[in-house]
Amino acid sequence: MLTRACAAALALSFVLAAGPAHGAGGPLPIVTTTTDLKALVEAVGGDRVAVESLAPPLVDPHAVEVKPGQLARLRDATLLVRVGLDHEPWLRRALATVGDGGPALGGPRDLDASRGVELIQTETPRLREDRATPHLHGFGNPHYWLDPENARPITAAIQAALTRLSSADRERFEDNRRRFLERLAAGLARWQAALAPQRGARLVAMHDTWPYFAARFGLTIAATVEPTPGVPPSPAALGALVEARNSAPGTAVQAISFRDGALDLKMAAPNADSLERISQALKSRGWRADLTAGNATAKGYEGRIQIRPGEAS
Repeated sequence: MLTRACAAALALSFVLAAGPAHGAGGPLPIVTTTTDLKALVEAVGGDRVAVESLAPPLVDPHAVEVKPGQLARLRDATLLVRVGLDHEPWLRRALATVGDGGPALGGPRDLDASRGVELIQTETPRLREDRATPHLHGFGNPHYWLDPENARPITAAIQAALTRLSSADRERFEDNRRRFLERLAAGLARWQAALAPQRGARLVAMHDTWPYFAARFGLTIAATVEPTPGVPPSPAALGALVEARNSAPGTAVQAISFRDGALDLKMAAPNADSLERISQALKSRGWRADLTAGNATAKGYEGRIQIRPGEAS
């Protein structure tokens, strides 16, 4: 009798041995590493693309388990669109499993979306001689898509790649991107106006995720809980963080973590009703958003919201 491991390996071999599922003239099969990139490819490609993200929403993007069916679609993809830098440490393993039939990093079926973006923190030494020490952001901060303006160079690269794959659709891709950029410009105007009262605010983040967003909207990341990306904080680092917060009255603290399949947000608000309104707004959009804890503080209210895909509870 086959063991469970042998059965899984056999099933995977059948999946990878199957031929390409797309036919000539159909939508271009595209694979992305994140849902953000999936949305941008769909904005440019429209109905000429069929896009799958290897990473589902609300999952730590640094630790993705690629499923056998996704490996088959990765092998057959006409284009792989990825964040790049060192954001996807799991991707090389997935590509090695797919083998020679799949996209190759740096090859004609690979699009590294970071190539056209002006990166920050590239001068910060992150790579270490001690390979036992975990690290991320070795080549610059990879969270560049959180500056909405960076959608311009990203979609320009996507448009160029799709046009190479289907030159007959050049005008369609151009029109799709133009309409997307119009929506982006309108959105940026709204977001700038909404965040204008917060310009100069000092924030504390769990992970070094937000510098692009902060730079765009005039915010300051005063400190991060992780002293080095991907490295849990020591007691000394937490003590330094408390001092940093105490030195800046009115600092808003934002802590983000992944817990039991949920995105766990620690949020500061004027009162409990503010968090309840956020929770209800998320539920109205089809998310499950649970207020799990909260307490009044001298300056307002702090609480947690856990967000999961699916029906509102």
